[in-house]
Amino acid sequence: MSDTKPAIVLVHGAWGGGWIWRRILGPLREAGYEVHAVTLTGDGERAHLRRPDIDLHTHIADVVGLVEMEELDRVILVGHSYGGMVATGAAVKLQETHPGILAGLAYVDAMFPHSGDGWGIAHPPEVVEARLKAAAEYDNGLPAPDASEGFAVSAEDAAWLNRRHTIHPFGMYRQTFDYDESLIQPLPRLFIDCTDPAYPTIAPVRKLVREEPGWEVVEIATGHFPMISTPDELVAHLRGFADRLSE
Repeated sequence: MSDTKPAIVLVHGAWGGGWIWRRILGPLREAGYEVHAVTLTGDGERAHLRRPDIDLHTHIADVVGLVEMEELDRVILVGHSYGGMVATGAAVKLQETHPGILAGLAYVDAMFPHSGDGWGIAHPPEVVEARLKAAAEYDNGLPAPDASEGFAVSAEDAAWLNRRHTIHPFGMYRQTFDYDESLIQPLPRLFIDCTDPAYPTIAPVRKLVREEPGWEVVEIATGHFPMISTPDELVAHLRGFADRLSE
């Protein structure tokens, strides 16, 4: 442990961008944390860079590049939704190339892959079929769902999300990720479970984090976008985790 506050790197999910964390950036920075919100290639303000060959490794390189260029030390990687895949991959890469740089990992209603898993591997067949069909129509991209349906955000916030969401690169959807799990196991790991309503595709991870050792699990009674619907609660959990790693 250290009395130096770790830096926090926020990794958005599919269709998002660094913009999605806007409501929690100020409170975390006011608490004394250096905070960076990456935008993955092909999403957000980088949507003009979307191309068919973007895959998980492209997005891992986005996060690793930010950590290296900002010369961060004692980093907490925070992944939301699909961003949990990216945060895990970036953690593995950083453990290999910069041992000791990571302080912990936080997953905000996010995917967590064991070695050999992938983003869409455990999705129900009907979900996979619908997404493959959509990707074929959008040049290997995945259009965003309507944020007003099933995400427990206000009508105003749903409209805000719908305006900003972009088509997400699809190359990583059926891609598996093989890695040395021993690189992740020693790291403190927090899972923030958004339970009302619970986002269906996160169900396998909810089960996993309650059955396997090494996880701290907390719940927020909100939908899949707590940085939008309950930012104060999300900040409190992230601050608590980061504060404990600073002791």
